[in-house]
Amino acid sequence: MNYKEAVEYIEEVQVYGSVLGLENIKALCEKLGNPQKDLKFIHIAGTNGKGSVLAFVSTVLKAAGYKVGRYISPTITEYRERIQINQRMISKKDLPVYMERIKEACDALVEEGKSHPTPFEMETALGFLYFKEKNCDFVVLETGLGGITDATNIIDNTVLAILTSISRDHMGFLGNSLEEIAKKKTGIIKDGCVAVTVGQTPEVTDIIKKACYEKKIPLLVGDSSLVKNVKRSMKKQSFSYKEYKKIEISMLGTYQIENAIVALEAIEALKNAGYQINEKAVLEGMAETTWQGRFSIINNRPLIVIDGAHNEDGAKKLAQSIEAYFTNKKIIYIMGVLRDKEYEKIIKATYSFADSILTIKPPHNERALDAYELAKEVARYHSHVTALDSLEEAVELSLLMAGKDKDTVIIAYGSLSFLGELMKIVENKKELQKDFHGQTR
Repeated sequence: MNYKEAVEYIEEVQVYGSVLGLENIKALCEKLGNPQKDLKFIHIAGTNGKGSVLAFVSTVLKAAGYKVGRYISPTITEYRERIQINQRMISKKDLPVYMERIKEACDALVEEGKSHPTPFEMETALGFLYFKEKNCDFVVLETGLGGITDATNIIDNTVLAILTSISRDHMGFLGNSLEEIAKKKTGIIKDGCVAVTVGQTPEVTDIIKKACYEKKIPLLVGDSSLVKNVKRSMKKQSFSYKEYKKIEISMLGTYQIENAIVALEAIEALKNAGYQINEKAVLEGMAETTWQGRFSIINNRPLIVIDGAHNEDGAKKLAQSIEAYFTNKKIIYIMGVLRDKEYEKIIKATYSFADSILTIKPPHNERALDAYELAKEVARYHSHVTALDSLEEAVELSLLMAGKDKDTVIIAYGSLSFLGELMKIVENKKELQKDFHGQTR
């Protein structure tokens, strides 16, 4: 199997869809020799902030000299982003080699009369195999959906279980109440690990505390009230937290400070467990961390921001960031959502900041909501809304509307699924002043 064949095979297996439960992944990992049993994991669940916390923790560990595997989903621009070691994606040479081994194991399971693993289960097993054979010291991985029945939860060697902000999302799979959702996500808490979280709603906090009590494990909680001396610019943020007098982060968005303190608590837990992580590594790692699609500036003039806000909590956090960074600016939204999301709540949380709202249907996604249906919903709250037939048209119109006005900001949000394509469209606009930070974020 070469790289092209591997990519084609990945497309073919999409027919196996998504199934919660551990039966398939257990069978697949057994065929591969259970590589996950030889790894140490930092496991992250939550509704929002998983990827950012993963990025902070893994970058600090890398700065401290550890070899760190990352397993993430979904990705923004490139399939290979899902599996990384020290921020380097699995190579085009290695991916087909490992995918061939996964295919052989899947074919053997089918011959035995067992179910064919889903794409996510296959990717998860591939990641475990790759990280084991590349001798990673840690694997930092985020759940795909929920926690207790997510394919990543086959792991036993959890050093840290991190629970980021938990809110309502994926209710069809995880339950209709916040309590039900939280119970599923706390399923990643294992015997012998340390749990880390941030300030949650009282009902979620109670569920997390109960899960930790039952497992007799410690719980560290990031405390936002201890954040001091916050300073923000369009290039970085800085703040003090506990013994750290000046933490700098390059990721923008007011919510990233909350994600950063969760990461700091996680690092503290690792230090308490005997892992060597000095202050220099913490400061360097936090400052160097980047994460695409979370209040990321992808163009300077006009200013274009992309944000993966795709649920009510994410939309409220985006609104807070808009208020903090873009007071007295003219704001144009490019908005696209999936039809199984609570998009009315996303609209209600964000519409008041916009001068104009352009709606699109996220391309190449069968769950995408039609642009005209979304525009009808937006029109209940905002009078200046236009539905576009393509993402390219939305970018063109937003640029035309912005002109050369330095006080205009274009913000694309609603679903992660179209942000990668939007970045490519902007990248190909030669007349634009590209990436504000001078790097690919």
